[in-house]
Amino acid sequence: MYSTKIDRYYVGTTEDRQWRLERHNLGWGRYTKRGIPWEMVYYEVYDTKSEALKREREIKKKKSRSYIERLVKAGGRPE
Repeated sequence: MYSTKIDRYYVGTTEDRQWRLERHNLGWGRYTKRGIPWEMVYYEVYDTKSEALKREREIKKKKSRSYIERLVKAGGRPE
């Protein structure tokens, strides 16, 4: 998700993207409350929760805004 208000990306996992986005935009998240409104700019789908969590950790471990922006722009994993 991306917030133009704070110019930040949020990376997380969920089983229901729409529900998660609505919750963040209603101020349910401590971190995401200040970034309302959030928009879904990118997502990946995995068969299992463990695969999704592994990918989330991989993205967060890079600590790279440019990596996330390349993902969003390419619509998939950057080379």
